[in-house]
Amino acid sequence: MTGTVRKVVTGAPWEEQFGYSRAVELPGGLVLVSGCTSVVDGAVVDGGPYEQTVNAFNVAFDALGQLGLGPADVVRTRMYITHARDVEEVGRAHKELFDAVRPAASMLIVSGLVDSRLVVEVEVEAYRVNGGAAS
Repeated sequence: MTGTVRKVVTGAPWEEQFGYSRAVELPGGLVLVSGCTSVVDGAVVDGGPYEQTVNAFNVAFDALGQLGLGPADVVRTRMYITHARDVEEVGRAHKELFDAVRPAASMLIVSGLVDSRLVVEVEVEAYRVNGGAAS
């Protein structure tokens, strides 16, 4: 692989505390977006599973936007949810955001997230069609 690895850091508190980037673009065009939740400016955004899912994906879309990509470039999503009862609401939000894109997707039920008010965390992978990191 040749080229430059690009990283997006948004200033979210956990990025510094735990030592990670919000997104990483690899040479060849693959972009990995770290787990995103419904936390904006350090605060949990109120709402149920549907609203939290939309907010979490918007955090991911903001990171993609910093690399010149958007929802249409997403090729894989992962949704981690804390309750099986939330499958329909999380799935509804995913369909509204990605129906035209149809990325590969997984939804997994987990025992909990870093804040008990959060019910969903999402990960996104995108691909830059022309390959390679943007300049």
